[in-house]
Amino acid sequence: MKVWPKVALGALLRRSDESTMLNPMAEYHEVTIRLWGKGVVSRGKVRGSDVISVRRVVRANQLILSKIDARNGAIGLVPPELDGAIVSNDFPSFEFRDLNQCAPTFMGWLVRSAPFVELCKAASEGTTNRVRIKEDRFLDQQIALPPLTEQRALAARLDALAEKTRQVEAHLDAVERISSSLLLSLHHQLAGNRRVQLNDVLELVELPEAVTATGSYPQVGVRGFGGGLFSKAAVGGTDTSYKAFNRLYEGAIVLSQVKGWEGAIARCPKELDGWFVSPEYRTFRCKPSLASDEYFGELVRTKWFWSQLQNATRGVGARRERTRPEQFLNIELPMPLFDDQLRIVEILKRQAPLKAKHTAIRQANTALLPATLERVFTGGIECSS
Repeated sequence: MKVWPKVALGALLRRSDESTMLNPMAEYHEVTIRLWGKGVVSRGKVRGSDVISVRRVVRANQLILSKIDARNGAIGLVPPELDGAIVSNDFPSFEFRDLNQCAPTFMGWLVRSAPFVELCKAASEGTTNRVRIKEDRFLDQQIALPPLTEQRALAARLDALAEKTRQVEAHLDAVERISSSLLLSLHHQLAGNRRVQLNDVLELVELPEAVTATGSYPQVGVRGFGGGLFSKAAVGGTDTSYKAFNRLYEGAIVLSQVKGWEGAIARCPKELDGWFVSPEYRTFRCKPSLASDEYFGELVRTKWFWSQLQNATRGVGARRERTRPEQFLNIELPMPLFDDQLRIVEILKRQAPLKAKHTAIRQANTALLPATLERVFTGGIECSS
């Protein structure tokens, strides 16, 4: 990397404190920021009459961060579609002092890099669960700033790389939609007029294990939208308020009561047998000779199945009620006979090598942009105490 002159963020940015009188009858986007550079997005719309606390207005291309989670990468540029949106004081925003000195597109990429996240950590202070970024300290941090022409060229190259990674993801998504369509086509074709309630073929089987002070409990989470199970760090017995965890077993259908309606449901593979989930995750076993856990593991990854879960609960978004076991088991849907389920599983297994290849491609594709950002921006940031 070239040696670029160091500039304090405060020389490039100034706090924006634009306020407005909200129209009680109008609706406004509220802004939130995803962690780890995943973008500035709308939390949803609120009516002006429902806003109680003070709100500020943000503008397109302002830099905005979360006081609490900037140290976790919650920082980015306000996109054009959120121009005029409102935020609380926990989301300070900054406008650029001179667009001929610093290009917002360059800053937008810089703040997504791991070195910049470290800068935000250095600018934060506080005790556990109350760590917040200090604006003055943040603006004192220094970054290496190339000439404007180089900023724009670098941002353009990163934009092109991001578009290529997006295209790869879109292609893989299209292939997986075809696979999902094949599964559902066979499912409905072989089910015919046969309909069952889930309690006909599944049963709630949980293995609760009491938490002890000296125990260690490796944790598992469930990703939404068919993302499957993933391992997490172990929790010590003195580090949790739960009295018991549910122990997983191979073939269990694991349902998140909170997020099941958006696809947080998956089959437990052999490698996670014996790991633990919180009581908010319920485990169901397929009844022998009536349901195949491998078949259900594929079925619950489809949008069609998530729609069945959505219909089982009431509410919208964060206010949606939990999916209770009895609600889940009362769902009625078409279901092939057990032998037909096994036939479909064998057909789907032929796609396993291709799926494994796609998984590897996704992992490499996901890692490409962060690795590039770290390579480009490492050494270009100076943390001030």
